[in-house]
Amino acid sequence: MSDTVYLVIVVVSAVLLAAGASLAVARAERGPSMLDRTIALDVFTTTLVGAIALEAAFSRRTDTIPILVVLSLVGFVGSVTIARFASVEPEDEGRIRTAEEIAAEDAARREAEESDRDSAVDAEHHGGAPDGEVR
Repeated sequence: MSDTVYLVIVVVSAVLLAAGASLAVARAERGPSMLDRTIALDVFTTTLVGAIALEAAFSRRTDTIPILVVLSLVGFVGSVTIARFASVEPEDEGRIRTAEEIAAEDAARREAEESDRDSAVDAEHHGGAPDGEVR
């Protein structure tokens, strides 16, 4: 591959990485939640890894590979840690339901399904919606 084509590929890749990094920083700044900011910073870290890899490929250096590995691991561990501590379990989720509660929920679900089914059958028999509009 000629040096000109190689240089064009590197420049285009660098521009795309810079655009991705700037969008990730903008998203981290804007938020609104902590998880949005976490994802944005994870994208920024990944973009930084890509930029370092691009520089290593362009300058044909292999001594930056440990930096890439460490930065990738830090990004992964940071994201997993934040996701682990950010997940808040609702109070009712950790509780084991009784047989009566399960039966009541199943009955309510069946009743809702039957009412949906009955309303669909009524609309089919009279040719339209309750307001007379034909579907």
